[in-house]
Amino acid sequence: MASSVQNNRVLHSGYCACCRTCNMWCWRALKWLPVLLIVSIVTWSYYAYVIQLCIFTIESTVQQCVYLVLYHILLIMFAWSYWRTIFADIKQIPDKYKLPEEELEKLLSADTEEAQRSVLENYAKDLPVVTRTMSGSVRYCNRCVLVKPDRAHHCSICARCVLKMDHHCPWVNNCVCFHNYKFFMLFLGYALMYCIFIMSTCLPYFIRFWKMYQEYKHAHCDRLIDTGSFTKQCMEIIDGDFGAPGSAGRYHIVFAFFVALMFAISLGSLFGYHCYLVTHNRTTLEAFRAPMFRGGADKNGFSIGAYNNFKEVFGNSPNLWLLPVFTSLGDGIVYPLPQQDEDTESLLSSERWDRWGERARPFDERESSSYDEL
Repeated sequence: MASSVQNNRVLHSGYCACCRTCNMWCWRALKWLPVLLIVSIVTWSYYAYVIQLCIFTIESTVQQCVYLVLYHILLIMFAWSYWRTIFADIKQIPDKYKLPEEELEKLLSADTEEAQRSVLENYAKDLPVVTRTMSGSVRYCNRCVLVKPDRAHHCSICARCVLKMDHHCPWVNNCVCFHNYKFFMLFLGYALMYCIFIMSTCLPYFIRFWKMYQEYKHAHCDRLIDTGSFTKQCMEIIDGDFGAPGSAGRYHIVFAFFVALMFAISLGSLFGYHCYLVTHNRTTLEAFRAPMFRGGADKNGFSIGAYNNFKEVFGNSPNLWLLPVFTSLGDGIVYPLPQQDEDTESLLSSERWDRWGERARPFDERESSSYDEL
């Protein structure tokens, strides 16, 4: 009897482990669906533009060559940037930020919040950390068991702390952060240019199709509606004028125009917003919650000028600005800041600047007051 119960427990335990493993892999596969959707749309757009428009519809050889060359340049840059954004090497937080066993024991054994703050302050005094929570304590992640570097945040989807986290993007199945923010900006920019190019080059043929449809409708509407042959005859005339080998060709061109228009509108707003963030040296998280410093909230606390903010993301070499290669300045841990007025800083803050030099100003996002976000 005891053996039977023990076997049942083993089977049940194994079953639970199997379920957890299955759920983990299903969740991982599910997170790739938005990326697969983007890849599918781009693959279809290649067929619609290259095959149906450039090869079967456009009659001028020069125009075909120009369109194909420009299209493939944009496609390569867009795909390259997208690939680098997805598969960027997101490095771990340095080990020096992780609490040793003895410090962790002190933190867990602390009875009051003040005692916990004292433990964290004592450990972080030799770290280049100046950010704080709203309560004024050192930012600490209980799940990763580490002191958070400046502008770092814990991503619940990636299950780890990420340097200069902007947001977790499902369309790239990755965190947009210090290590791939340039790639993400280029991905948005090239995707927008890709959509505008398709939309602008398909527009004349869309107008042509629409005018023919309207003219034929007004000329033959009364007679053909009664006979039920309006749609068929209209499509036959349009097919002959477009030169498409099949009746489906024109639909790919028209649909490509509308899809490109739809994505161009959404990408334009998103790209414009992130351009604004770059010029002001903010992340999406910091834009939603203004940084809190010892002297109060300051939404421009990390801004060092529009041009310098741009170079912090894209680097010092203009030749590499438009290429998806990593050129961002810094290490993702400490950041430069505009010159401070001494009167606005406390004695403790001044001592910290003397110790670490020109670092980022104290930033305090509105974290929860739970032990996990001390």
